[in-house]
Amino acid sequence: MKELLGLPVLASEHGQQVDNLIIYVHWLMIVLFVGWLAYFAYALFRFHKSRNPKADYIGVKNHASSYIEVAVAAVEGVLLIGVAVPLWAKAVDIPKGGDAVQVQVVGQQFNWHARYPGKDGKWGKQEMHFVNSTNTFGIDPSDPNGKDDVQLSLGEMHVVVNKPVVAYVSSRDVIHSFKVIAMRVTQDAIPGMRIPVWFKPTTVGHYQINCAQLCGNAHSAMSAGMMVVDTQEDFDKWLTAQPTVGGAGAQSFE
Repeated sequence: MKELLGLPVLASEHGQQVDNLIIYVHWLMIVLFVGWLAYFAYALFRFHKSRNPKADYIGVKNHASSYIEVAVAAVEGVLLIGVAVPLWAKAVDIPKGGDAVQVQVVGQQFNWHARYPGKDGKWGKQEMHFVNSTNTFGIDPSDPNGKDDVQLSLGEMHVVVNKPVVAYVSSRDVIHSFKVIAMRVTQDAIPGMRIPVWFKPTTVGHYQINCAQLCGNAHSAMSAGMMVVDTQEDFDKWLTAQPTVGGAGAQSFE
């Protein structure tokens, strides 16, 4: 069924539950489609004018349609309570502690920006009035905790395989939507809000980041974003090689 639906490549732990829900809903749709078509064909035959020359105003006397409606509602209830709600509960249960990769993601016409805490694991303070062309995240230049933060504006972010990733999603201008299809993750990026979303990558590779909201004339350029899933060793090497906010190679905020 997955191949028949043409579902995209899957690279996250919770993604299989998302795919299962999609498949179950499609099976229900197929059953309903075939069932209603069969009933329609039966009705055309059973109540054709040649078989019923005189109209009958009494109507159907049994309760078969009610039973079918109850059965359909019961199946939908099972999908909601047994699949969708547990999946939602897991999605909103943001991992706590230092094991997860923490990253801030900001959408902007027409690019994605990423920020990582430095070796101290602490974010530098942020203030809106510090936001400018070189300080996308509004990091306070006087806060020592922000000096070792890594800020990227290349539409690329790196994460670690088999390790939870907590992305804090926001926007600098209009409403965007952070969408990584392979991870089965979508979260609107709203100006003035920082919304957490998490997932656990399971396969090393490169995966496209899309914007799922029409955000302007060059909206399609947002699909140039790339998520790179590394091993822990490769991620550490990559992060170490990036210029920090207060280090050499970084643009000055002042």
